[in-house]
Amino acid sequence: MLKLYGFDVSNYYNMLKLALAIKKVDYQGIITYPNQTPEYLAICPTGKVPALQTDEGILVETNVIMEYIDENYGDAQLYAGSSYQKARIKELAKMIELYLELPARRCHTEAFWGVPVHEQTKKEVKRALLNGMQSLSRAASFSPYVAGDTFSAADIFFLYSADLASSVARKLFDIDLLAEAPGAAALMKKLNEMPEVQVIAQARTDATPAFNAYLAEAFKKK
Repeated sequence: MLKLYGFDVSNYYNMLKLALAIKKVDYQGIITYPNQTPEYLAICPTGKVPALQTDEGILVETNVIMEYIDENYGDAQLYAGSSYQKARIKELAKMIELYLELPARRCHTEAFWGVPVHEQTKKEVKRALLNGMQSLSRAASFSPYVAGDTFSAADIFFLYSADLASSVARKLFDIDLLAEAPGAAALMKKLNEMPEVQVIAQARTDATPAFNAYLAEAFKKK
């Protein structure tokens, strides 16, 4: 059986949980926070999550794992269509990660846990998020899904990246980030109504107190 290392508050972990749920793949979740212990570094070279243990070995990096899952398990396709269409889905997912998820992450500590970041960092993040969502608006179709009329891996990346980026934009900059891309807010609502997404959201809520305690301890060590 597949083993998925990560924790229920991690958006990248939840991306893979949703992919596995949609494809109806059984797996064992191994609750793991990022760490540098020798035991976990033997599993994941960076000590980050998620990581997927397969019968052939271990894979890391969310996009790589998702493509592996899609190619080897279940009937539902997350990268469907011609070679070009598959490449477009990967392109959109990468844009979402590079230009929304990663910039927003630089301000997570202040937006979600009250640990301030430098004002220059916030200026850079504000500009990057606006540029990123506007770029996605030009590249994506939102008709109704990111890549067209079919749910794909790009929608999974959108759901678990744009939600956090939007929260950062609203809390720190008083910006409605989804309004920068017509159709984005409607898609976010549609995705959050999926039964599989709601199950994952409840698990995230249930796991948040333990994660906050873990963070509080981590912040004390800095």
